[in-house]
This record gives sequence, structure tokens and C-alpha cells, in this order.
Amino acid sequence: MATDMTGKVCLITGATSGIGWETARALAIQGATVALVGRDAERMQKAIDGIRASAPNTQIESYLADLSAQEQVRRLAREFQSRHDRLDVLINDAGAVFTTRKESVDGIEMTLALNHLAPFLLTNLLLDTLKASAPSRIVTVSSGAHLSAKVNFDDLQLAHSYSPWRAYGQSKLMNVLFTNELAQRLAGSGVTANALHPGFVASNFGKSEGPFWTAAFTLMRPFMISAEKGAQTVIYLASSPEVAGASGGYYVNCKPARPSSIARDEATARRLWEVSEQLTGLPTTV
Repeated sequence: MATDMTGKVCLITGATSGIGWETARALAIQGATVALVGRDAERMQKAIDGIRASAPNTQIESYLADLSAQEQVRRLAREFQSRHDRLDVLINDAGAVFTTRKESVDGIEMTLALNHLAPFLLTNLLLDTLKASAPSRIVTVSSGAHLSAKVNFDDLQLAHSYSPWRAYGQSKLMNVLFTNELAQRLAGSGVTANALHPGFVASNFGKSEGPFWTAAFTLMRPFMISAEKGAQTVIYLASSPEVAGASGGYYVNCKPARPSSIARDEATARRLWEVSEQLTGLPTTV
């Protein structure tokens, strides 16, 4: 049975397609006010139209932001807080893989900037609103790709050892480490933080990186699950009463799972948090 989310405000990044869109649609059907974050105005309008087709009476808001740019993350937080004094669920879904090493406008390797520093910064900027709305939830989409990854603090931006999957795996490991440290810092606040692996999802992921990746994902598509199925664990963590109060977990198929040993290392999580503060110019706010 779907949870009644009437009166709840949910902010979802990466919401114009794939898992993010399916999550937004499901929460809208459950009655939530959904705030969609995406980069492209045309895709945003298509996303809104699609959600309205399933939930015509829902309240939908849209925010355009390139989350790899820290000033745009800050602007997004300001714009959201100018409209709302509450946030019940923050879903960090936006992410990408890049075939070649690129840098953001802030001079940071793009995978690190988008997949880790963006949710780290956005979450911290919205923490006061989340705390004021407690009980509230933070859900961050990681990946099973973290299982074979490590955090290379000596070359965090992979200037000397870049590969797409090394960068992606490291960023997804960072998602779990961030979630674990965040959960500890939020203990007793009424705000929970959990991460998840959505499965090997057939989406637009990687397609903007050229014909090779498009062909590769096309060949792998028979082994992938739908975005709708991939969104189920996100929706579960965002809305299910079964996980009310649960925090610091890593979930697969709507069940707790064991992340890698590195992902569970408290010292690594603390060090990553401190480095992330430095890279975003963010003082400790938790």
C-alpha cells in the first residue's frame, strides 16, 4: 500500500529522467509536493507534464541548476528556502559518468564535483530546514560500483590516474561514506540519512558521453532493470514507515545490505568530510 505523503515537501535532484523522475512521480501520486531539480528547461517541462499525467492534482515546482557548479548549488538552496520553511525529504539522485577527465567551473574534477560535492554541499545548506521539519529524511543514491572502489586522498581528483569507472566508483563510495558520517552527526535530531544501490538501471545514464557509451549501454540493456523498478528503493527510503527512524544504512532491493569495508571505515568518512568542507568552502554546520 502506498504511503500517504500529503503535506510533505520532497526535493529531488536528477528529477527530469530515470530514477529521479520515477521517484518524483511516485511521491506525487502519494500526495507530496515535489520540487524537481534539473539542468535543462525543455526536459524539465516534459518531466512536469509526465508527472501531471499521473498525478494531475499534485503541486510541482521546478528548479534549474547545474549541480557541478557550487554557486548554482548555493542558489538552488536559497531559492528553495525562499519558497519553503520545511523540507521533509531530500533525495540526492543526480549523477553522471564522464569518459574523459573534465573539470567543473570551480576547477574540480567533474565526477567528484557532481556526484559527491554537490549532494554534500546541498545537504549541508538545507540542514537547518530539514531539522526544523523533523522527522525528515535524506536519501542519497549510491551504487554497487562502490564495492571495488577506494578513496585516493593522494590524488582525489584523479589528475594522474583517471578512468571513468575509477572516478565513478570512488564517487559512489563517497556517497556511502558521506551518508554514514552524516547519520552520526545528525543522531538525535530527528533527521535520518540513508544510501542505496538502485540496481543496474536502463536509463539515459552515460549517453551524453558519445556514441561509444551509447552503444555500450545499448548492448547491456537486456541485462538492465527499468528505471521504475530501480526507483523502488529510493521511494521506500523516502516514504515507507518501515524505515522511520532508521539512519546510516545502505539498502539494496528495499532491504539493508552490507557496504564495502572501506565504506564502513569511520576514520575515512571523517577525513572525507573534512576534505569536502575544504573543497566547498563550507564550515561545519551539523
